[in-house]
This record gives sequence, structure tokens and C-alpha cells, in this order.
Amino acid sequence: MKKLIVFVVAALWIANTNGQQRISFTTKDYVRALKSATYLMVNDVASPVAASRYYAYINLAANETVALFDNNQPRFSEKLKGFNSISIEDSLIKRSDQQLAIILALYKSASRLLPSGNLLLKNIDSLKSVAKKRKLSIVKINATVELVEKVVNQVLNYAYADGFAKLSGIRRFTPSTGDEYWQPTGPGFMSAIEPNWNTLRPFMLDSCSQFAGGAPHKYTADTSSLFYKELLEVYELSKNLSTEQSAIAMFWDCNPFALQQVGHLEFGVKKISPGGHWMGITGIACIKQKASLSKTTYVHAMVSVGIADAFISCWNNKYKYNRVRPVTAIKKLIDRNWSPLLQTPPFPEYTSGHSVISTTAATILTNLFGDNFSFTDNTEVEFGLPTRKFNSFTQAAKEAALSRLYGGIHFRDAIENGVKEGEQIGNFVIMRVSNSNANSNNNTGAIFPNHTKKRPSD
Repeated sequence: MKKLIVFVVAALWIANTNGQQRISFTTKDYVRALKSATYLMVNDVASPVAASRYYAYINLAANETVALFDNNQPRFSEKLKGFNSISIEDSLIKRSDQQLAIILALYKSASRLLPSGNLLLKNIDSLKSVAKKRKLSIVKINATVELVEKVVNQVLNYAYADGFAKLSGIRRFTPSTGDEYWQPTGPGFMSAIEPNWNTLRPFMLDSCSQFAGGAPHKYTADTSSLFYKELLEVYELSKNLSTEQSAIAMFWDCNPFALQQVGHLEFGVKKISPGGHWMGITGIACIKQKASLSKTTYVHAMVSVGIADAFISCWNNKYKYNRVRPVTAIKKLIDRNWSPLLQTPPFPEYTSGHSVISTTAATILTNLFGDNFSFTDNTEVEFGLPTRKFNSFTQAAKEAALSRLYGGIHFRDAIENGVKEGEQIGNFVIMRVSNSNANSNNNTGAIFPNHTKKRPSD
């Protein structure tokens, strides 16, 4: 894992401006740097919700760094709940290098947020060494390091006030008695993950329950009920999965808690989180469009903040309704020997997390890049899966949502209502950002001419 994390920063070149050499970083450098943080999250087995929080603050630190140097860069200080503008003295900004600062801010915030973040210190040292070799003066490097330290301190002060630190002190979740409620599932029978995630401060949402939607179909053994029909759908589909449906389920699995059994032994298989997958897609889109480094940081920040809020909303529903997983209900009502294609994650069923966060991310990305943005998703290649091609972000999100039905871990109503929840969150984030930009000098359309605008109501 360390070999994956520590890499020599690539795609650097020397640009001659007014006769002076300076270091330059590209969108690819940003995507690679964020990927190194992803590797750490995989190594640390970060839960999906925890990973979404890390991505939001890491990308936020990078974007607010850009805004210090460029007044046209959209800031999130006007958009996020309780987040004040980053305050840095002008003299330090003038003595610092913008592009070096952006990558350093990403690394520095990740190194302090992630449990194994100290492993990224080698990347920071490597980055500074490359800057020296590229003739960036020691004075400018030191000033940039000082600036980044101040930026990260302010962003992390905001992060430390979001309620995350209090989670360990809240009473643990105890499964309820009753067939309709979630119970731990095999093979690991793990305790419920982050049952109090809804207590965290949202980034943009008014509250964790703003887009709660309706309740799931009520559990019943009545074979004519909507619940039983959807239960039977999961069971019968699992018996007749096509090769393509199985491939789709495996491609979008993204289960950081996966366990495999060999005889009486169990061992963990480390995988990327759902948020990490969509961060990968975000990077793919930025590279394909040849987006500037400034736009790349903004796009990543907007998508990751949306995903973080989507998880807060989804987790509120999960523990509000505390609904049983298909594997538990099928074993009781239909076939006690049945097992789903995918391993069931350790938390309640409704709503579907993949459906909520994938739709949120796709809604925001469509607003930023357009409706028909085709791409090849190679995010999972490093985890042993082939690439998949999509004609739009919406197509990818719909496939991600349905993958949970194919995998046997969600009912259809959790998927369909999860998609609605994600659409509402994505459009709300777009609206909040658009309104903030309309009331300031920061107009994303003017800053990013390739930005395809789309009203939330479109």
C-alpha cells in the first residue's frame, strides 16, 4: 500500500513567465494526489460515510486555496453552514506559489484528517523536492508551506466542529426485536456502522431530514403485499441473473467491509468506497474535458460536498426506518439457504446509499459538464474489475442504483426512493451554489467557459 501512496509527482513542466522559471501542476496531478488519499482510505477501511467526510474537507481546502489567489474562483464560504472565509494576509499570498499551494493543501489536509495520514508526509516532502528541482526558490516554497498550513488549520477548525468527534461518546446501536427490523448479517455479523451519522452538521442541507421522502413498504408475510412482492423480486432475480447483470453488481459493489471465507477462516478484502468511486469519475471527467486546475478543484469540492450531505440524509433514513435486509427476510419467509450475490453491508436497508449518492453526484456533474458527457470508467481497474463505458453521468448513476437489486442487497422501493432523494439533494446543492454566485462577483459560467449551465428545474 505504501508503494501505491508514495509516488513521484508527474506531469510537471517549467513555464517561462517574464523570464522567470516557475513550477506548474495540472489536473492530472490533482487527480493523482487525491487518489493517494483514496488509497489510504481503502487501507484504513474507512466507512462510506467517513470517506465522504474526508473527501469533502480535503477538496474544500484545495478550492479555498485557489480562491486566495484568484478572486474569480467560487468560494464555499458563502454556501456552507457556518463556514467563514479563509483569512490569510495578502503579503503571504503574494510570496506563495498558487499551484504548489493547491496540491500541498490537498496533501496536508488529508495527512491530518486520515487515520494513516502520516504516510502522506513522504508525498509532501517529494512535492517540495520536485519544486526545488524545478527552480522554485526556497523562499517561495517556505512561504507556500506557511500559507497552506494556515489554510488547512482554518478548514480543519471548521471540520472539528461538525460533531464527528462526539460520535464515539454516543450510545451504541442495539438491534431492535422484530422481524421487520435490521439484524446483523453474515458472514461477519458486524455491528451497525455509524448509527448516529445524522447528528453531524450538514454542509448545505437545512437538516438531515430535509429530503427524507416517504416510508418504505411495511414488512409483512402476506404474499399479496407490496413488501412481499418486492422481496420475491429480489429472490427470483437472483436465480436468473444474466452475465451482464452480475457484472454490473460486481462493478458497483464498493464495499469496504467485504469479507471472504476459506473454510473456517475469514479475511477482509479492501475495496474503494462508493464516494471514492464517484471521486474517480469526477477526475475522469475533468481530465477528459482538459479542465483547468482551478476548475478541477471546484468540481471536486462541489461533488464531494454534495456526496457528504447525501450520506447524512441517507443515514438518517436508514436508522429512522431501521428496515430489514433482503437476506434476513428471504431466509425467514422464502428460502433459509439463500444468499445474495453481493455481501450485505452492515447497516439498515432503506434508503439505498448507492442510489442516493450516485444520483446526487450525477446530478451535480451533469450540471457542470452537460447531459451527454460520455466517459470510460476505469476507477475499479486497480481493484481487479474491467472498465465500463457510459454515455452520461445519469446512465452511470441509474446503473449503480439498479446494481443493488442485482446484488440482492436492496428492495426496489429503497432504490427508487433513493434516486428521488439523490435528485433532490443534487438539485438543492446546485441551487444553493447558483444563488450564492448570483449574489457575488463569482459567476461559475464566466470563470469556467466550458461549464454547461442547467437550472435545477430543467
